[in-house]
Amino acid sequence: MPDTGAHIDFSAPAVLRKWPSLNKERISSASPYSIAEGTLDECMSQFTSKHISQQHLYEIHTAPQGELVTAVLSAKQIIELARLRDFL
Repeated sequence: MPDTGAHIDFSAPAVLRKWPSLNKERISSASPYSIAEGTLDECMSQFTSKHISQQHLYEIHTAPQGELVTAVLSAKQIIELARLRDFL
């Protein structure tokens, strides 16, 4: 039987970035800056350690992997991947 499940390389290089903010809102005229570099797994772990009220200010940049992992992962995508990580 062929493997039809999604496979994600959590050891792929990634960068956790944070948007500058004012009153907990992104400053759209600015660009996100690097917080940490490492594997996708390491960046996801650092992201999930951030306070939930601040998570919308973060994103992860990595190489795209199929439909689940895009070049820039939003907070919503990271949270979903973190939930699925143990099943993939």
